[in-house]
Amino acid sequence: MGPHGLPQTSSDDTSLPGFTPTPHTLPAAGTRPSLTLSPSWQGAARLVAQEWFRVSSQRRSRAETVAGVLSAVARLGPELLAHVVNLADGNGNTALHYSVSHGNLAISSLLLDTGVCKVDRQNRAGYSALMLAALTSVGREDMSVVDRLFRMGDVNAKASQTGQTALMLAISHGRQDMVAALLECGADVNAQDADGATALMCASEYGRLDTVRLLLAQPGCDPALLDNEGTSALAMALEAEQDEVAALLHAHLSSGQPGPLSSPEPATAMTGERGSSDNEEDPQSQ
Repeated sequence: MGPHGLPQTSSDDTSLPGFTPTPHTLPAAGTRPSLTLSPSWQGAARLVAQEWFRVSSQRRSRAETVAGVLSAVARLGPELLAHVVNLADGNGNTALHYSVSHGNLAISSLLLDTGVCKVDRQNRAGYSALMLAALTSVGREDMSVVDRLFRMGDVNAKASQTGQTALMLAISHGRQDMVAALLECGADVNAQDADGATALMCASEYGRLDTVRLLLAQPGCDPALLDNEGTSALAMALEAEQDEVAALLHAHLSSGQPGPLSSPEPATAMTGERGSSDNEEDPQSQ
């Protein structure tokens, strides 16, 4: 774990917090389905759940197959469609969690197309599919799906166990393109997690100079905020020996001006190369 409980990985690490791939796991015992079924149908419902995860939630799942299943289920009624789309396995992961983590953004797009997908639903570790998207590397052709997910969901929702936001997660994983996309979609730069840490504190402690510039360029960004221990972003940078970041923060605070001293990249700029979404290893829990 990195500073303030953030998952610490390299920029090409595809591990996702709280995500244990169990595509054949049936819904957890005691889970109340959105569709009320008689006892005689419970066994059939569990088989439907198992087949749904087999079709939709594998790394090699095909969008064409998922589209066919969704079309067939939709013809049976909107209530059943909502039930199937939002089925969760024993770890609380839905098909949207899986498709995002596997980089199957075509499947993610189909799920969003249904209009009944609960995009802000968190798994048992407290992470939504939107938060997982902030951690992943996607190709340029898939970024439009990520942008759509960010706009449909709550970009400022906090993970239930840590209080982390998608912006904090993107910064901790070095996903500068996701940082920019989240800011464009209204991510709150001053949101604080359970420890009182902000996105700027995270970027400062990790020494992400470009990200610090980008955050300081956002209207209302407050570099003087303190965490629960009374520590500022500047103090964190100094303690972590991030000298360039510390110098930038000190100059910014001394200037008393709302914008950074150097010309930052706009929130819409996508700095850095996006990695491929074709990962060979399944993501593991942190």
